[in-house]
Amino acid sequence: MEQTIDVSLPGGTKVEATVRGFTITTDQPEADGGTNAAPSPFELFLTSIATCAGYFVASFCRTRSIATENIRLTQTVFRNDATHFVERIDIAILLPPDFPAKYKEAVVRAAESCTVKKHLAAPPVIVVSAMTAGE
Repeated sequence: MEQTIDVSLPGGTKVEATVRGFTITTDQPEADGGTNAAPSPFELFLTSIATCAGYFVASFCRTRSIATENIRLTQTVFRNDATHFVERIDIAILLPPDFPAKYKEAVVRAAESCTVKKHLAAPPVIVVSAMTAGE
C-alpha cells in the first residue's frame, strides 16, 4: 500500500505538506530564521507520538464505555545538552478520579501500542532522490 504526501515550499522557512486533502504548514522558530508561524517539522514529529498515544487511549476507553473528556496526556521530551538529540520521551496519562482502577495498567499498555512508537522501534528505510521536473 502506498501513500503520497506532496510537499511545497511557499517561501522563507515555511514548508507545506498535503496529505488526504489536508494541508499541514510548518515553520521554524525566529531563532532559527523562521517567522514562528507554525510548529517546526520536528515539533510535529514529536506531537505525532503524543497524539498517537492519545488515540490509543481514546480507543481503549471507547471500547469500554469510559468517558474520555477528563483524560489528558502530557508528553515531556528530554534532550542531550551536548548532542541536542532526544534521549527520552515521557508520556503521562492523567486520569480522572472516577477512572476504573482495574484499567490503569491496561490503558498504559494501550498507549504503548501506538503505531508511531512502534515505527521508532523498527524504523523504515528512507530513500531520498532528486530529479528534474518532467523526468
